[in-house]
Amino acid sequence: MKRFVVLFLIFFSIRGWSIDSPQVYPTHWWVGMKNTNLQLMIHRERVGNEKISMIPYPGVKLVKQTKAENPNYIFIDLSIGATAKPGNIKFRIDNLQSPEAVSYKIFEYELKPRNKGNGQTRAQGVTAKDFIYLLIPDRFSNGDPSNDVITDYRDRTSDRKDKFSRHGGDFTGIVNHFNYFNQLGVTTLWLTPVIENDMPLMNEWGNNVAGYHGYWFTDHYSIDKRFGGNEGYKDFCNKAHAQGMKVIQDAVYNHVGNHHWFVLDPPMKSWFNNSQGDMAPNHREEVFYDPYASQADKTQMLDGWFVPHLPDLNQRNPFVASFLIQHAVWTTEEYGIDGWRVDTYKYCDEQFMNNVNAALEKEFPKVTVFGESWVNSTIANAYFTQNNITTPFKHNAKGMLDFQVCFAMLAGMNEKFDWLTGVNKIYTTLSQDVLYKDPMNNCIFLDNHDMDRVFSVIDEDWKKMKMGFNWLLTLRGIPQLYYGTEVLMKNKKVNTDATVREDFPGGWADDKAKENRFTKEGRSDKQDEAFDYVSALANFRKNSSAITAGKTMQFIPKNGLYVYFRYDARQTVMVVTNTGDKDVKPDWTAFAERTKGFTQARNVVSGKIMPLNRLEIESKDSYVFELIR
Repeated sequence: MKRFVVLFLIFFSIRGWSIDSPQVYPTHWWVGMKNTNLQLMIHRERVGNEKISMIPYPGVKLVKQTKAENPNYIFIDLSIGATAKPGNIKFRIDNLQSPEAVSYKIFEYELKPRNKGNGQTRAQGVTAKDFIYLLIPDRFSNGDPSNDVITDYRDRTSDRKDKFSRHGGDFTGIVNHFNYFNQLGVTTLWLTPVIENDMPLMNEWGNNVAGYHGYWFTDHYSIDKRFGGNEGYKDFCNKAHAQGMKVIQDAVYNHVGNHHWFVLDPPMKSWFNNSQGDMAPNHREEVFYDPYASQADKTQMLDGWFVPHLPDLNQRNPFVASFLIQHAVWTTEEYGIDGWRVDTYKYCDEQFMNNVNAALEKEFPKVTVFGESWVNSTIANAYFTQNNITTPFKHNAKGMLDFQVCFAMLAGMNEKFDWLTGVNKIYTTLSQDVLYKDPMNNCIFLDNHDMDRVFSVIDEDWKKMKMGFNWLLTLRGIPQLYYGTEVLMKNKKVNTDATVREDFPGGWADDKAKENRFTKEGRSDKQDEAFDYVSALANFRKNSSAITAGKTMQFIPKNGLYVYFRYDARQTVMVVTNTGDKDVKPDWTAFAERTKGFTQARNVVSGKIMPLNRLEIESKDSYVFELIR
């Protein structure tokens, strides 16, 4: 009987230990990477008290192991040489914790072959030849109601009547509308973050809000199951690429949700920036290039927590940096995404940002990275990208979200023309492009998920909206349209962002057919006019060498009339906007530097051809013309 009890205890000790497998990050890797170094994070209860060894694998070397302050973590550095082949590396864990249990166990780590389509059909990069459509997956279309609620997540609600709740949009819903994007002339889809947000409702602006927007990460290596999970995202990316569309993923390096597993069980004290508690940053990007800035102000900017429930990651910690950089590389290889939009760029450690950008470019030479920094000046916007400014630190990002051009276009639509107001803001902002290495890499936009919707900002004035569309799709850079702007979705933020993040009408099975904005029948006359206008202009842009790769020449605005040209050896496009109160017949000889040799102008939206010297521009009207000899 005594022997039976001992055997019984040994059996359950072995079983209990064997099911407690370690969590390994990255979850797998690839052979043939240009960077041969790989750092594995092993997460398991008291793993630091155990011994890990690697069973010999050709081409792979175990370089070193590092124990963390928290015994639940250990870091393993590997070198994966050029001769390594795909397969499973085996690691042995010797159990030093429970003498009565089995003495060791084996876990495997997979090395995969790299995808041969990188740079061709995936990881292609996004350029000025593209037209980006920004959408919030939860609010765009619900193609699979079965994943609206995931019972093992903390937030188990989905209620479209509650603007702060999740609404059920997912990858399948987006795929269902690929034809819509093609009609609109979209080439690239930018989704707000798709990584798991297993967070409870959080208090923001006095409201209990779900993480439907995706910016509260809780597990970097899991795609949120409410969107379709890892396999659903892979399928989405593959189908987008098969349609000839590109995918931009939203990155957040600055912070995570406070229910992330490494917040609940931190590897070490320095994993987060805690020098100021959860005090907010000062939001002043000037501290980075101001020659008179104090270190205290710079530290507050870098170490401040964006909001109290988003712990600020310490990217100066080499293990944090390695985790984030490897995840960016892993995601690009795993899903084949074509570009990254980096949230809260200016709040991140500067050298870290250069390192992650360089790591991505090393493995994926064509992949695009542009940062999001809501800044106060053009010099600030240029500072965070490749620029012509003499500063002690030089950033290597190729482009940024161009908030200054956005603000200038809004001013051009809304403000009365004067020396520095109205369309003169567009003129003066573009004149500062001398600060950038290549302003064509900047992403330009009229609104986004953090701003009042542009149609409301301009008081629902269609003529102003047409001006905005013309500038957005013809100015230098990569144009981005916020979902629904093409069908005149409206609203301003009122104590919440949710009012500018409403569901796209027609994306849910119970939406009324007459309100389905995906179809001509479900749009009003004005909404359909807006859709057709964007579609015509965007599809013209696709094949316009002058707009997508040409030069820009602008003329000083006079009496509210703003004229600029996009041109190359093959094509000249003229954009004319009359923001004044009177109709004008311009003196076209004033623009002879670019119009010489041309006799006619074709309206690229209507197709109508007019003699160039007889063009008249009505008050508050705007046109895009292709000049004809």
